[in-house]
Amino acid sequence: MQRNGWVLIRSTGRDKIYEKQEPGQPIRRTAVSKGTGEIGKGLFARILKQQIGITKQEFDNNK
Repeated sequence: MQRNGWVLIRSTGRDKIYEKQEPGQPIRRTAVSKGTGEIGKGLFARILKQQIGITKQEFDNNK
């Protein structure tokens, strides 16, 4: 699967690991968990900014 440049590189029991490589940038990786808990707004904002490198608006536009 690829979305917005993110490519699924590994699927473990609970998580899917995605990776994105852009020219001149370090490789970014993030995990999508099958957990049942909610992510708070602050943590979600940090994930978008630090791991994924997009804004909330960009995230919403790619749903």
